[in-house]
Amino acid sequence: MISFFQTLDPVVQATIATLFTWGMTALGAALVFTTKTFNQKLLDGMLGFAGGVMIAASFWSLLSPALEMAEGNETPAWIPAAIGFMLGGCFLWGVDKILPHLHPNSPMEKAEGIQPKKKKRSTLLVLAITLHNIPEGLAVGVAFGAVAADFPSSSLAGAIALAIGIGIQNFPEGVAVSMPLLRDGMSRRKSFLYGQFSGMVEPIAAIIGVLAVTFVQPLLPYALSFAAGAMIFVITEEVIPGSQEEGNKDLASMLLMVGFTVMMILDVALG
Repeated sequence: MISFFQTLDPVVQATIATLFTWGMTALGAALVFTTKTFNQKLLDGMLGFAGGVMIAASFWSLLSPALEMAEGNETPAWIPAAIGFMLGGCFLWGVDKILPHLHPNSPMEKAEGIQPKKKKRSTLLVLAITLHNIPEGLAVGVAFGAVAADFPSSSLAGAIALAIGIGIQNFPEGVAVSMPLLRDGMSRRKSFLYGQFSGMVEPIAAIIGVLAVTFVQPLLPYALSFAAGAMIFVITEEVIPGSQEEGNKDLASMLLMVGFTVMMILDVALG
């Protein structure tokens, strides 16, 4: 698989990788065709696992390479990483305050962002997950862009591992969107379409990430750190609280550690 990817343009590489992550979101959403309910304890465990994957990916695949790339410059290596990391979190925080959205399992009165006069629960649910998928797609794009820029600390295998990890954690996200819509009375077909739609933004964000770092290589440490900061914001603001709000804290916490371990092994073994 790696030898095949090496023959492709980095934009094509990132597009294929994020089509896989989008497909995993669709696979999770497709469970509405097999059942009307999904075990909440299992879903919470899956969300905890997803959080662990994202935390590990944020460090091993993004922050650590950013620090290595910044070494040898006049400024300390931690400055680009710190600036990019905080900018990523602040950007998601700002968008979170503006974009109308609703987290899964939350009542309509807890919708966040600037709310329109007419608001549909389905639209707000999809917007919530779509918002959180932006940094994931960006992270994959930046990772493949780093490989194209031939930075020593980046590798094609590492970029592929990042895409695999994000794809794994996208599965429960698809479930978390489609199942509440089905419970609210939406048809199976529409619940699936809305659930998988949230992953559509990832290939777009990935292409933007690749092009940005390919044409402006000095920005690469900042871009990697930016993606890491945005992902950490998503994890702490949505994924971890969402995995624990139904009382399954111990299960979610332990599977978060499992998810972190799996992603760490993927990145170190393949990268």
